[in-house]
Amino acid sequence: MPATTPCPSCGKKNRVPAVASGTPACGACGTPLPWVADASTSTFDAAVAGKGPVLVDLWAPWCGPCRMVAPVLEQLAAERAGELKVVKVNVDEEPSVSARFGVQGIPTMLLFADGELIGRQTGALPAPALTQWIDATVGARA
Repeated sequence: MPATTPCPSCGKKNRVPAVASGTPACGACGTPLPWVADASTSTFDAAVAGKGPVLVDLWAPWCGPCRMVAPVLEQLAAERAGELKVVKVNVDEEPSVSARFGVQGIPTMLLFADGELIGRQTGALPAPALTQWIDATVGARA
């Protein structure tokens, strides 16, 4: 079931699926919506495919730093609505995803562009440092 996200402009609730072509926009006013989605082993490849940057958060509910970075990621998704997709993977429920990427510590952020892994960051970062890392990594690819 797609997540329900209120539009930051008009407040209308919109369903935002984990996998879609294009980027989500409000059905009422057309404003770009924040895109935060959960992924499983079976949906991971589809969730990171597509145009533009996708930030994957490999996390676990018991991880303190993971809980600290979660609101930063939601804020970043809201600030960059229509530009950045955030995909969350619970490593306790989906250990094969973390094994696939050789993850040894969490939180680990993986940055994809056009379906290709372009960057990795282990450990929680404050919002300015995370934003700088994303911009530098995406910019280096351009």
